[in-house]
Amino acid sequence: MTEVGREIPVEGVDPRELYGPQNVYLDQIKALHPSLRIVARGSTLKVLGSDAETAQFRKRFEGFTAYYLKYGHVSAQVVDQCFAGSSLSHEGPIDKDVIVYGNNGNIVRARTVNQQRLVELFGHNDLPFAVGPAGSGKTYTAIALAVRALKERQVRRIILTRPAVEAGEKLGFLPGDMKEKLDPYLQPLYDALNDMIPPARLQKLMEEGAVQIAPLAYMRGRTLDNAFVILDEAQNTTLSQIKMFLTRMGRNARFIVTGDVTQIDLPHKTDSGLVRAMEILRSVRGIGIVEFDRRDIVRHELVKQIVEAFDRSAKNEE
Repeated sequence: MTEVGREIPVEGVDPRELYGPQNVYLDQIKALHPSLRIVARGSTLKVLGSDAETAQFRKRFEGFTAYYLKYGHVSAQVVDQCFAGSSLSHEGPIDKDVIVYGNNGNIVRARTVNQQRLVELFGHNDLPFAVGPAGSGKTYTAIALAVRALKERQVRRIILTRPAVEAGEKLGFLPGDMKEKLDPYLQPLYDALNDMIPPARLQKLMEEGAVQIAPLAYMRGRTLDNAFVILDEAQNTTLSQIKMFLTRMGRNARFIVTGDVTQIDLPHKTDSGLVRAMEILRSVRGIGIVEFDRRDIVRHELVKQIVEAFDRSAKNEE
């Protein structure tokens, strides 16, 4: 029997993420194919064996890569299902509450009633507003929806933005270039992405412009086509700023606006654009609003009690 050599490119992913720590998954793949010689060289996998076997291996390896790109993780079980002949569904998670599969087996779910409402609302509206207290998971859920859309190739890029209000005039006094000044302020968005996309993959996506994180001012003049765009901390926009943002929506674009109207950092006597925009747009078709509350808080159990205590204090002062 004549041996055939096939070179299989490992594209769109760091091979180390597929091969596992100390090549544990690669060794498992080799063990499942004793009649093949499999050699990993950089971003290429060289396979030697019969024409039929190498062709079948290539098809299975492409399915294995597709699984990783969609769900962001692999495991010994996934390797076994992909290469041992059993079928592995790529149609999506069975658990209806699962939004996306993150790193290291982390599963991002819609855990509360209003998180589930946001996921459902997003399925029927191109522009949902998600408002509520800190820790309620509104931004995290929105970013999970964005990552899912990118993995499923519904959009070509994710754009996350915030108004840089807290930095204000003090921005110029911070060391470094503009990116270095703003990165600490945008860190919560990086943290969420790092939970859902492997580090090497995220770095590559950012270098390619498929994932962008920028202050709101950078949105001016752009038309955002084929993009999933999230405006976070929208309570700190003025009406003109949020109007500017919403009118950036291009073809095949999906927007989500998140904010907490109890944490407005705008200068005194400046109205929040988020509050006014929800009043103006509430009845517009294609726009939906989900109002989170303290029952949705998923941080430390003390956070819910802290929010409740401040709410009681505010009512007593009225």
